[in-house]
Amino acid sequence: MKTCPICDKGSRMGGKFSNRVRATKFNPTAKKRKYPNLQWAKLPNGKRIKICTTCLKKNRHLRAVV
Repeated sequence: MKTCPICDKGSRMGGKFSNRVRATKFNPTAKKRKYPNLQWAKLPNGKRIKICTTCLKKNRHLRAVV
């Protein structure tokens, strides 16, 4: 699905809020799924894959064999 094939980073559940927010907001929603920032990157063999920006900044796609 939406995962980085190099570091295996996937989606997470996030979005906690304080009791003050719970008391003042009309309808506070607690949980929301957060997805990794996946971007297209070229491999040395010419193919393209979607990897996360952390791996893209560290140039892991140039030395990893996927």
